[in-house]
Amino acid sequence: MKLKEIRAVVSGGASGLGEAVAKRIIAEGGKVALLDVQEGLGVAAAQALGANAAFFRCDVTAEAQVNAAVAAAGERMGGINLAVSCAGIVGAGRVLGREGPMPGEFFTKVIHINLIGTFLFDKAAAQVMQTNTPNEEGERGLLIHTSSVAAFEGQIGQAAYSATKAGVAGMVLPMAREFARIGIRVMAIAPGIFRTPMVAAMPEELQQSLGAQIPFPSRLGKPEEFADLVMAIVGNPMLNGETIRLDGAIRMQPK
Repeated sequence: MKLKEIRAVVSGGASGLGEAVAKRIIAEGGKVALLDVQEGLGVAAAQALGANAAFFRCDVTAEAQVNAAVAAAGERMGGINLAVSCAGIVGAGRVLGREGPMPGEFFTKVIHINLIGTFLFDKAAAQVMQTNTPNEEGERGLLIHTSSVAAFEGQIGQAAYSATKAGVAGMVLPMAREFARIGIRVMAIAPGIFRTPMVAAMPEELQQSLGAQIPFPSRLGKPEEFADLVMAIVGNPMLNGETIRLDGAIRMQPK
């Protein structure tokens, strides 16, 4: 897929990793639709990106909203050939906490946003992509999930979060196999500790401590580096059905 021909929808695109991906797509000459529940940030981000960007308010847990937003984005851009799922929450909490066991509704909320939200977004995007004219490789589109190193080395307090990120990674291969017949690739990126808005709000001392845990480079990941990997996946049609760690060789400790 040629970068200047990208017509992308990015969930969680109003900030953090999603916004970095959107900026890179615009820089490469493509078009992007930002989907997010943060309306103020989303509108501002789209305006800053220019005429080739648009914002659509969307709660990824609401199937009808996802379907409508993705369809509207496709209509505005003249199609969709890339969908990057960045919407999600951390959802930290111990199963048996100081105030008692974790409520089932809290676990369900994290699952609904991170895992089911990714599935609903994929499904809506693939529905649009399957009508694309295939390129010379027979490719019609690409879905990229945001997993996490927590999918493999979840820490204490990450039971809900790790379950969702493992699920996001686990969907990749069966979906890639199913969509092979229509020329849609499916990939996931599992980032380590990145300077997202949540991390940037932490005290500087804590940020430095987190960065020091990363073997090399011994610093927090930059959202732009996540976007770099998205572009590399876009440009390499043999990348399919796999989760790529982007973590500076970190292996998370129990806590």
